[in-house]
Amino acid sequence: MDTLRSLTAADGAAIAYRRWQAGAAAGVLVLLHGLASNMSRWSEFVARTNLKDHWNILRPDLRGQGGSVWRGRIGMAEWCADLGALLSAEGAERAVIGGHCLGANIALEFAARHPQRVAGLVLIEPMPRAALSGALRTVARLRPLLAGLAGFARGLNALGLHRRRLAPLDLELLDRETRAALAQGAAGEALLERYASPLLDLRTTPSAAYLQALAATTGRSPQIAAIRAPILALVSARSTFTDAARTRGYLAAAPDCTIEQLDARHWIPTEQPDAMRAAIERWMGRRYAA
Repeated sequence: MDTLRSLTAADGAAIAYRRWQAGAAAGVLVLLHGLASNMSRWSEFVARTNLKDHWNILRPDLRGQGGSVWRGRIGMAEWCADLGALLSAEGAERAVIGGHCLGANIALEFAARHPQRVAGLVLIEPMPRAALSGALRTVARLRPLLAGLAGFARGLNALGLHRRRLAPLDLELLDRETRAALAQGAAGEALLERYASPLLDLRTTPSAAYLQALAATTGRSPQIAAIRAPILALVSARSTFTDAARTRGYLAAAPDCTIEQLDARHWIPTEQPDAMRAAIERWMGRRYAA
């Protein structure tokens, strides 16, 4: 059964999430979306995966995005605290934490801060700072400016100046449209660019939350050599946001990391949903057969 739920964080933030309930004895898998995204990133995966038979699957909207609207401070500390609160609310001592893009970075940060609560990590297009390329490499150099702009936006929000309505974002629908266009040729590549459009992001995400999330995406990376949990990492062969070789170099320092490369331009859940699902199911089937 898939239900929409919410929890209230210690500072009053309302965190929306969906829970697929497999059973009382099931393991727990948490799926975190990326920058300017929401829980619908994982709708297709949950609908099709055989993991539903043995895993309770939690899909939160990260603080500041989707249904978890928050106009205060946002960053790794807040997201990790929310993730811990989510596990506690669901009675889960440990979980496998998966994430795409920013969500993968949050999963790594949570594992570094709370290793006792992490049974494993599934990282889809993680974005280590040393591997950033293209526009994100430039953004990383401008992090102090982003922090200033985010602080200004939060100040306006505190005065009651903010948008009252944000455009909805259904990534399951957008993914289907994009794959159909990709099958037709070059036009699909242009459609894929929408996923990296700040204009689209700012239509669906509060400005202060977007700026803070962008700064967090380009922040420091945890020392992965200290993370003992088993890791599955899926990286894109043609990413324009990270250098694939540098990403693999960062991941290779982990004590227990399986790395698979898929033919995509960073949007693995959009471009290669079946290959992604199969890779995750194989790895989790081997690691958690019991």
